[in-house]
Amino acid sequence: MKKLLLILLVSMSFSEDGFSASFEPVWGRDGMLVTSVGPAAWAGQHILESGGNAADAAIATAFAAAVAHQFSSGLGGGMFAVVHSASDGTTTALDARETAPAAATAEFYRQNPDSIRSGARSVAVPSMVQGAWALHQKYGSLPWKDLIEPAIKMASEGFRVEIWHHNVVKRVAERLKDYPETQRLQTVDGMAPPLGWNLVQEDLAKTLRLVQEKGGKALALGPIAEKIEKATGGAVTQLDLARYEVKWREPIRGTYRDYEIVSMPPPSSGGILLVQMLNILSRYDLGAMNHGSGDYVHLLASTMKMAFEDRAANLGDADFYDVPVERLTSMEYADQQAARFNPTGQVAARAEIVQVPDDDGTTHISVIDKYGNAVALTQTVNTLFGSKITVPGTGFVLNNEMDDFSVDPERANAWGATGSAANSVAPGKRPLSSMTPTIVLKDGRPVMVIGSPMGTLIITTVLQTLINVIDFDFDAQRAVNSPRFHHQWKPDRLTLEPEFPVEVREHLHGLGYELREYSIIGAAELAIFDPDACMFWGGADGRRDSRTGPANFTPVPRPSETVQCVGTARNTAEDVPD
Repeated sequence: MKKLLLILLVSMSFSEDGFSASFEPVWGRDGMLVTSVGPAAWAGQHILESGGNAADAAIATAFAAAVAHQFSSGLGGGMFAVVHSASDGTTTALDARETAPAAATAEFYRQNPDSIRSGARSVAVPSMVQGAWALHQKYGSLPWKDLIEPAIKMASEGFRVEIWHHNVVKRVAERLKDYPETQRLQTVDGMAPPLGWNLVQEDLAKTLRLVQEKGGKALALGPIAEKIEKATGGAVTQLDLARYEVKWREPIRGTYRDYEIVSMPPPSSGGILLVQMLNILSRYDLGAMNHGSGDYVHLLASTMKMAFEDRAANLGDADFYDVPVERLTSMEYADQQAARFNPTGQVAARAEIVQVPDDDGTTHISVIDKYGNAVALTQTVNTLFGSKITVPGTGFVLNNEMDDFSVDPERANAWGATGSAANSVAPGKRPLSSMTPTIVLKDGRPVMVIGSPMGTLIITTVLQTLINVIDFDFDAQRAVNSPRFHHQWKPDRLTLEPEFPVEVREHLHGLGYELREYSIIGAAELAIFDPDACMFWGGADGRRDSRTGPANFTPVPRPSETVQCVGTARNTAEDVPD
């Protein structure tokens, strides 16, 4: 059934408004937005077509996603973003990851391990609104209130429940019985909303109007902060909320072929692992290999395995733990790692290291605008509906991001992983993540924006999608549609999507791999700018409810390569609006 759903979603054709998750990439004249939250795509597309820039479109889409897919993102969660500014040519990283409350201690969770999964003590300090506000203050061009309006419209007037939404809520509906406010708002008589149901969220619309009025402090100060403290029984206090700070960080940078890779630094593990794996793979002519063959999968899986081994041993919040970023992303270290590759068998483990926990349910937004700005934004509440707690009277769900910390090397988190001291609980600390919002530059100009949801699968999804474009010259849609695989070192098994043929599986089994199958590995959301043809391309991954939002899409033949780049990403800095 899951495989049939995947086929149906991937084969959807173009519609009048330009949304698509098909076998053909979508193109736009004045920009491209791609998101894993299909019902939210129109919000960012509208902003781009209204003259807004990439930051404006990403913010509007993020808030619309917070209405449409509360099970995987929302006002009660957090976010990361990598941002390229055309006006000064800089690329930076926004860290709006949730933090552990002041009262959180490792000892409490060791004694009460079940409390970290759901309920009040699973909640970390929410930060999504503060992050969106910081992004707008630094890079936004349209008024803040205009960017929240699409989300208010969706919450107050409702939106149509589609098959992905229905199936996700169906999976978790039974567990919502202990959380009556979430059950009341997100189900219909305790069941998943039926297909076509118009989901109206009046309390959330009221909260969004307050966000529209108060900006970044809407949840951090005042009546909503009081309600969050009450809803968590004081686990997250008003003081925790008031003290929270967004951080701008230097992104992780690397090079691959002729491209510059810019991705998220700690507390995300995504950027370091992505660059580390690309450094190793740069030694091989991947384009000369048979894409998807047993040897190809073995090389990439071995590289994944080595990178995730380092993730377990070395990564955490860099404000609390000395993460060896330079060593892990250096070519010298890649030489050492590449020397471990065994073409006829498994990579030998260096030491017994435990794996670290990670976030699960997420959403992603990729945007490139006509001015040359780009934003890759990933947001999350962690697992489905996070803590399961909806703050009464506000309409939004709180995260369970505390589960992303390592509590005990012998206890696994919801993702089936255990962890080490680098990611232990401490007040004010940010849990490790795999979110990998990434911008790819060529000659200083953004040419690709990519990211994905789905926990540790995010990193390997981004890796394979980039390789599909750079090494195999796949178009945007083929790059995201291509079957994927995943290895994260522990558990020591290779996961394949169903499309891999028997002969590939037999070859991998002969190399010593324990194989398992997932129907869906990640959901890559890829936006591309082609400076030669002056076109924006979008690939929306049909594995989830993904859509493109091309600016000024018309269902006519594609423009020829002779089209002049007027009003596009080739503009000079003085053409970029404030």
